Amino acid sequence: MDLKRAGNQTVVFTNPPVILASYSVVGPKEGQGPLGKTFSKVWKDQLNGAKSWEVAESNMLQEAMQGSIDQAGIAKDQIDYMLAGDLLNQIISSSFAARKIALPFIGLYGACSTMALGLALGSMLIDGGFARNVLVGASSHHDTAERQFRAPTEQGTQRPMSAQWTVTGAGSVLLGRRGEGPRISSATIGRVIDYAEKDVNNMGSAMAPAVADTILNHFHDLQRKATDYDLIASGDLGAVGLALATEVLKQSGIDMGTAFTDCGVMVFDPSQDVHSGASGCGCSAVVFAGNVMRRIKVGELKRVMLVGSGALHSPTSSLQGESIPGIGHAVVIDA
Repeated sequence: MDLKRAGNQTVVFTNPPVILASYSVVGPKEGQGPLGKTFSKVWKDQLNGAKSWEVAESNMLQEAMQGSIDQAGIAKDQIDYMLAGDLLNQIISSSFAARKIALPFIGLYGACSTMALGLALGSMLIDGGFARNVLVGASSHHDTAERQFRAPTEQGTQRPMSAQWTVTGAGSVLLGRRGEGPRISSATIGRVIDYAEKDVNNMGSAMAPAVADTILNHFHDLQRKATDYDLIASGDLGAVGLALATEVLKQSGIDMGTAFTDCGVMVFDPSQDVHSGASGCGCSAVVFAGNVMRRIKVGELKRVMLVGSGALHSPTSSLQGESIPGIGHAVVIDA
């Protein structure tokens, strides 16, 4: 598999937006993982008092978004837009959260790439002079995603080893035109890439070529290489997809070295029986808002690239035998 360059896909911001605050909320399984102490809040159970998993997910996103607002100490009327998305039909988790937060709302769907897409678009709004402050977030819930995309968890369906475990979590970031903090210096908008993968239990393989394509074009556009970054985190290919993306880039002449990892690999420990790792809109959102932002703040990471990866299929398209298109969007954060 040899990727070819598509042309200039990268925007370098003239006035790089500042990350003013971040907040992450996760479920109990995520809290028990290796990153558990880096999340802002860990729920004790999957419902947290809600009447359904879907309501719980929307509540979780609202909590994460409000957390960023509170941390930044900015009045809500100073925030121009709320950008958010999730995995559910008609992005109801985000829309229902926006109903309560009551900010001008732009709903996004990029599957698991939604957080990176939101950061890119929010940065464009600020850099272009269309906004002062933008609230960005994404969420997923293991039980809502299983019910919609595969089978209800009550059925106890056996999962293949290539399958990933949807994260129960919501992450949020508040971007600002002015202030102190790390800045988003560039964004690379990806192309839809499809190599005819049809197995919904192997989404890492479906998304890997798109992530590789975005990284390839990002490096070309900015004349950079992997060693220019302290961390390059895809989100979320899982173990299978990460290995495939690494091999695809190698065949295209790019050595990713030791900086390349995946948010889906980071969230859980192998002993938690998640097979290939984590997935879901909330996966890269909570890893970035939690672990990555903490490491940037303490000086461990100076330059980070987050490459959100999305499998752009639906239950209907899968049942009709369609393949799974993939997408990858990247943002670069400089401390």
